[in-house]
Amino acid sequence: MHRRPPAGEEGGQCVGAEEATGRERCMENIPKNLQSVRDRIAAACDRADRDPGGVTLVAVTKTVGGDEIRRLYDLGVRDFGENRVQEGLDHAALLGQADARWHFIGHLQRNKAAAALAMFRRIHSVESPKLINVLDKECGILGYRAEIMLEVNVSREESKYGIAPGGAVELTEKALSADNLSLFGLMTMAPFTADPETVRPVFRGLRELRDRLADRFPVAPLELSMGMSGDFEVAIEEGATIVRVGGALFE
Repeated sequence: MHRRPPAGEEGGQCVGAEEATGRERCMENIPKNLQSVRDRIAAACDRADRDPGGVTLVAVTKTVGGDEIRRLYDLGVRDFGENRVQEGLDHAALLGQADARWHFIGHLQRNKAAAALAMFRRIHSVESPKLINVLDKECGILGYRAEIMLEVNVSREESKYGIAPGGAVELTEKALSADNLSLFGLMTMAPFTADPETVRPVFRGLRELRDRLADRFPVAPLELSMGMSGDFEVAIEEGATIVRVGGALFE
């Protein structure tokens, strides 16, 4: 039985291969894998009558090496996702490109907030008023605004982080009151399943929650970070504007 990792997206498979040839094959496959993911994004957008330009691919690079990240960068990828602060800092240093955009997609402990803000300007996984307070304070010290997403546990799984949908209004009010944070969207993770259609209601639920919040609060349309390697096409059909893909890029 396969289990989905606890946060963000499954990692890549290049690093840790038993044989050097395994990693070489992985590196050789990155261009065609990336094109396949882009084609699948475009096809899903076509089915939903959407512009593919409205969907951002975040390449999840946890567990892969600097060569793989550089290869993606050279192929035009600019958005990268990490779910561990130190690993993300290391990867950013290895890449060394100022125009790369780093997204933090894992569970963020309050004592790691300052370290995370040293690099990540987009935090997808904000789930509590206390974390908002810490991020707001640290951004005030650093002198810039960070963009945050509220993580919502739409599926209500006990194993997942995120607020219950019923707490979204209160947490949105808290986020909008922060002096040094900009609320730019909502994030969720669907249950792992072999059939992506079974999690369509989860993605639809986040979109409908976004629409209700838009009716209540005078904010710009919030983005939706939802969908991973096994289900991002369904997520796009339900309105995802950001998909977090790792495994499909590093097969």
